[in-house]
Amino acid sequence: MAASDRVMLGPLVGAIDQGTSSTRFLVFNAKTAELLSHHQVEIKQKFPKEGWVEQDPKEILQSVYECMEKTCEKLSQLGIDIANIKAVGVSNQRETTVVWDKMTGDPLYNAIVWLDLRTQSTVERLINRTPGKNKNHLKHRTGLPISTYFSAVKLRWLMDNVEEVRRAISSGRAMFGTIDSWLIWSLTGGKNGGVHCTDVTNASRTMLFNINTLDWDPELCQFFDIPMKILPKVRSSSEIYGLMKSGSLTGVPISGCLGDQSAALVGQMCFQDGLAKNTYGTGCFLLYNTGQKPVMSEHGLLTTVAYKLGRDKPAFYALEGSVAIAGAVVCWLKDNLGIIQSAGDVEKLAALVGTSYGCYFVPAFSGLYAPYWEPSARGIICGLTQFTNRSHLAFAALEAVCFQTREILDAMNRDSGIPLAQLQVDGGMTSNKLLMQLQADILCIPVVKPSMPETTALGAAMAAGAAEGVRVWSLDPKDLTAVTCERFEPQINPEESELRYARWKKAVLKAMDWETSEPLSNGNGETSIFSSLPLGFYILGSILMLIGAKCISG
Repeated sequence: MAASDRVMLGPLVGAIDQGTSSTRFLVFNAKTAELLSHHQVEIKQKFPKEGWVEQDPKEILQSVYECMEKTCEKLSQLGIDIANIKAVGVSNQRETTVVWDKMTGDPLYNAIVWLDLRTQSTVERLINRTPGKNKNHLKHRTGLPISTYFSAVKLRWLMDNVEEVRRAISSGRAMFGTIDSWLIWSLTGGKNGGVHCTDVTNASRTMLFNINTLDWDPELCQFFDIPMKILPKVRSSSEIYGLMKSGSLTGVPISGCLGDQSAALVGQMCFQDGLAKNTYGTGCFLLYNTGQKPVMSEHGLLTTVAYKLGRDKPAFYALEGSVAIAGAVVCWLKDNLGIIQSAGDVEKLAALVGTSYGCYFVPAFSGLYAPYWEPSARGIICGLTQFTNRSHLAFAALEAVCFQTREILDAMNRDSGIPLAQLQVDGGMTSNKLLMQLQADILCIPVVKPSMPETTALGAAMAAGAAEGVRVWSLDPKDLTAVTCERFEPQINPEESELRYARWKKAVLKAMDWETSEPLSNGNGETSIFSSLPLGFYILGSILMLIGAKCISG
């Protein structure tokens, strides 16, 4: 690289993108939004019991350090001076809950991941305490239903079931946070003066935060019986929280923080009310900017804080539809059924048939999120015939992602009263062109994908670079770099789309109320050893036997 090129690069901004399946560190040019380099490390998920999903907070932190150091090495190899990195932003998986000891800096339990289901009995107990046993009892303050999804019930479970957490709280040593809080505290010094904070977008996913007052709510904390002293300080999404205290970027301010879906909304530049984006990752998340006032959904969507880009700037809100299982269904086909060798194979396999041949897949592995909020649902595959093969299953899995998005978009259109004219998309799954075309066909509107897919990290970088005291990134619409896009137009007639969608809805009804703990007789008057398992496991067993028979015969 020529010296003149190095001079022209100007200020750079880094972004930590800590997701459910991996951690990445990316560095952008603040003037052009060009991605200069990045590094990625996969994160292990632990499944100690059925429905439980955990991660090691120390592994997550170590992965962040590794990604930052490797990216800095790559930049140096390109002749780029890392002294030009003027700020770092943080984007994180939301709702995932960590409690740690502020004296030792050690986590007191594994992080409980957002899609974990262990808190169902906690949720039922809390709902039973509300007038009319109403899961939406707190929605006017939180924008959220009482659900296993959100952090407060995970924290309540930890307090009820982990002695180390109880002792640390009673002795004043415990700190609670979502992954952003854990990372910022650790990166700014940890037990040696680390900053314990979160931003409004992450706070709004805890059920302890009042989205109207933009602060922790004493009555909500009382409802969950959670002491306010363990909560992080709530800050805006764009301000200097503290300085990096170790590694190659020591002294660089951490000045942006957004939950991953809010970061993608910012990265997609959806700054006006009425704009929406859908992110296809482990789950699927559609956010619709509603402006400077929260809009309560009448159709099963969440109301959340979209962003607050500065201490003195107004908060913007969004309606959100959350799907628990999107990219995770592809991992399931790979890891559990073994019908593909890598995630990228699903597109080739599905393209072999170009249809599900009447097969419908409802991947309700963690119940159903929006618009149903039905934890008793479980995954089913129906419409199977002797003709059905693994290619049809792959196609049905991709269709399932699109149908779930359609359900959310329908609810969003009803809530807003203004049908969306096109859908902006991002996330890892958008590299699957078959999926994107299916999405346009099932929605009957164009799907628009930016040529630079790293919009989540870009949003965190934009927030960090625009912070007061940094100001190397302009968020003025006239200064924002135009992003080139790929556009997918619907290619099937609306009647066929509606027919396929109606059959999907029929399959969803069959997935409802599936989980049971009723004893099952084995026919001899004895209780089956499977009596405590969800019935969905018997369907899974049938599928595995079907595939096994196919392999033996062929």
